[in-house]
Amino acid sequence: MISLIIGTHGSFSKELINSAELIYGKLENVNYITFLPGEGQNDLINKYKDIVNKLDQDPKILFLVDLFGGSPFNAASILVFDNVNMDVVTGVNLPMLLEVYSNLENSTLNELVEIAINSAQKSVCSLKKSIELNKGDDDLL
Repeated sequence: MISLIIGTHGSFSKELINSAELIYGKLENVNYITFLPGEGQNDLINKYKDIVNKLDQDPKILFLVDLFGGSPFNAASILVFDNVNMDVVTGVNLPMLLEVYSNLENSTLNELVEIAINSAQKSVCSLKKSIELNKGDDDLL
C-alpha cells in the first residue's frame, strides 16, 4: 500500500489531517511533519526519514507538501530524487488530501499523483463565476 506524508510550514499538515479525520475518521497510512521556527533542512530530512524508516521495507510514498521550492518540498525532494517508489506533489489542500486518501487503496503512485493534481485544480473556484458559466443548467439550482 502507498503511504502519504504531509509536509508543511508550521502545523498546517497536522491540522489538515485533523480536518480530514472529521470526515473519514482515523486516517491509516497517513503521516505528517511540521516545519517550525528554528528548524532547517536537515531537521526536515530527519523527520521524513524517521517516518520512512517505520514503514514497510522499500515503501511507496506520496509526499504532499505546501509550496514548490519551500523547505518541506526541498527536503522531500532529496529523498524522492532517486527513488521510483516515491513522488512529491505541491499545493496540498483539504480537497486534495480527501480525494487522494479515498483512492489510496485502489490506485498506483502515478494515478495518485494525477488525482492529487486534478482535485486541487478543481477545488479552486469562484461561486459567482461558476454560476455565470452554468446559467441555464437547472441541475445546479
